[in-house]
Amino acid sequence: MRERHNRLSVIKELIKNNRIDNQDTLLEMLKKEGFSVTQATLSRDLKMLKVGKISDGWSGYYYSLPENDFVSESEKSYIQDVRRGIISIEFSGNMGVIKTRPGHANSVCFALDVLALPEILGSIAGDDTIFIILREGMTKEDLLESFQTRIPDVKD
Repeated sequence: MRERHNRLSVIKELIKNNRIDNQDTLLEMLKKEGFSVTQATLSRDLKMLKVGKISDGWSGYYYSLPENDFVSESEKSYIQDVRRGIISIEFSGNMGVIKTRPGHANSVCFALDVLALPEILGSIAGDDTIFIILREGMTKEDLLESFQTRIPDVKD
């Protein structure tokens, strides 16, 4: 888990300090920093960091971090819903069961959908239980890393 957090920090620094116009360049820079990742992993990292491409006005586009590196007020509300509602998370393969406080499953499930964690393919909520399916190639550890990055203080 620590590796992903470190990698995300390095990606942010690389984007802040360099003009990077494609993923191949960023992959090479990450390799020089000691991180060997696939293009798919890098794409998920960029999505998680909300990295976009902006025009320089004359020669093309380059990666840019969001104007403010802070979480929006509405996103904070969804994060609070998740923190407040989750009791436990258990997995069997790529299927997970999230236990919530009674009556919280719908709000937690909706918040997870809005937060668009790249590891989650889909979810179904009951009253106090959410079933999630992870995307192909994703693991429980990948999801918990996303929680640590986007929704700190959620325990498994």
